Amino acid sequence: KNKEREVERAKQFASYIGQPSATFKDYENFAGGTTSLADLKGNYVYIDIWATWCGPCLAELPALKEAEKEYHGKKVSFVSISVDNGRGYKNRSFEASKEGWKKMITEKEMGGIQLFSDKNWKSDFIAAYKVNSIPRFILIDPNGVVVNADAPRPSSPKFNKLFASLDL
Repeated sequence: KNKEREVERAKQFASYIGQPSATFKDYENFAGGTTSLADLKGNYVYIDIWATWCGPCLAELPALKEAEKEYHGKKVSFVSISVDNGRGYKNRSFEASKEGWKKMITEKEMGGIQLFSDKNWKSDFIAAYKVNSIPRFILIDPNGVVVNADAPRPSSPKFNKLFASLDL
């Protein structure tokens, strides 16, 4: 049953491979200012789509931090895009979720490039990749072409296999 589901999922995202990636522009960067996908050209870009209230997303953090350490100084940018939209926050406001996002990055000492989606789940980038559950990982090559629209999680053995195959 699991295998079937995996095959279906792979088929669903196969059409993205080798195509130019959808882009995002001027997402708020935790480090200050904004970041666009175009700013990262020349590097592989491994994108983690997550939210502060998502347990499985948070479970990936240790492995993601490990990967960031292992590939530090290589031709890869680790980008986390939060789709927080107020869920899990008392007044459920956009501002509350943004504050929660900033607090979590600080508390969990999250590395990489931390971005906040311009329109959470409704952002053009998130919609273009048909993201309807998280965490979701996407790998884009240095020319902005999709390598994998449903890349392995950092905790998966497939992650190391994939990264070993890249020209970093």
